Amino acid sequence: MWKGLDLLFPPVCAGCGAPGWRWCGECQQRVASPPLPLCTLCGIPVKDPGLCADCRRAPPQYTALRSWSVFDSPVRNALHRLKYRRDIGLGDALAAQLSQFALALNWPVTLITPVPLGQSRLKERGYNQVGLIARPLSLAMGISYAPNALARVRETRSQVGLTKMERHHNVRGAFQGNRSRVNGLVALVLDDVATTGSTLSACADALLTAGARDVYALTISRALARHGLESA
Repeated sequence: MWKGLDLLFPPVCAGCGAPGWRWCGECQQRVASPPLPLCTLCGIPVKDPGLCADCRRAPPQYTALRSWSVFDSPVRNALHRLKYRRDIGLGDALAAQLSQFALALNWPVTLITPVPLGQSRLKERGYNQVGLIARPLSLAMGISYAPNALARVRETRSQVGLTKMERHHNVRGAFQGNRSRVNGLVALVLDDVATTGSTLSACADALLTAGARDVYALTISRALARHGLESA
């Protein structure tokens, strides 16, 4: 479908603006990965292998979190275009490259669910940008797509600009898992950007409470403040 539409309305690359591509080969090559070593739990770059100080002090609810890229150009440009410019076909293009990273993790996941938006934000935007990536990613990974596995049961403030503690309190109890969908299964929660991981930990807690056997977390990007990068 997207190929047909692209013939009628030629796209431009969401990363660099090059004509004829949604996500060009040059931008694909420019994707920067979070530098190693990573915290074995939350996936943030650390000086020495093992757990970071935050995970030793207060472990998150997910089994592991990994991010495909650093939140910087060209991925940051693409995510902003998908989120704010309604370039909904971009989800398929990003999922094609993201799937290679996700499959290489070799996690024993059986379903994927996107972090749900609040009703007001969903009504304003008209779509969940993470779901536009999660659906084609599920097809590429050969696992079930379960957008109804999680629900946001409380509206929250935007996490942008909040401290780590404020982010944690902002999303506490904001999600509810669907027991009929996740009981006994291993879930993968997808989000666009991880900053502190608070949202993903809250989602994992809701899924585990609903009976999920295990929960892994994956994001397209990781915002690294110490690298001078912005939060999502």
